[in-house]
Amino acid sequence: MGELIHSVLLYLEGLGYWGIFLGLMLEVIPNELLLAYAGYLVSKGEINFFGAIVCAVIGGTLAQIVLYWIGRYGGRPFLEKYGKYLLISKHHIDVAEAWFNRYGTGMIFTARFIPIVRHAISLPGGMAKMPLGKFTLYTGLALIPYSFLYVYLGMKLKDNWETIDEIAGPYIKPLIIAAIVLTLLYVGYQFYLKRKAKV
Repeated sequence: MGELIHSVLLYLEGLGYWGIFLGLMLEVIPNELLLAYAGYLVSKGEINFFGAIVCAVIGGTLAQIVLYWIGRYGGRPFLEKYGKYLLISKHHIDVAEAWFNRYGTGMIFTARFIPIVRHAISLPGGMAKMPLGKFTLYTGLALIPYSFLYVYLGMKLKDNWETIDEIAGPYIKPLIIAAIVLTLLYVGYQFYLKRKAKV
């Protein structure tokens, strides 16, 4: 683990729950690493499991709302020019926008579990002016199982929490598969509604 990330984690640890909240909201380090570290703090008794999940979900949701507003008021030109500073490439934006335009608002939930798309899907949601209430609800609901899994694994790994990437793999694959299945079901339902409306 890089020295900078280690220093940030130590600083956030001193803030307790606020550290988890700010870390997820500002996304200064990878979310998976921060959530695993939160689980490690739970194992030490410095914070409790429920509090860690609540702070993670609220902080993570606010981070995505910021991206939503950037997409809504900055649009694609802004994103193509400054997206690199948000660690979002043009490719990420292209993929996320294509998914959103093709499958609709339900992607805000299911895409959270799919690599590449999950961090960028908020942007087309904003560009399409999706209702903020619905966006926030879908995002928060998706972050609950995601946060639960990583905090739980970090808690179980204890001092070995840094190995989270290796350990989480077998657990993440079923989530990705489930997200894809949900996406297909959602697409099928949308197709059914469109055909029904034409009759």
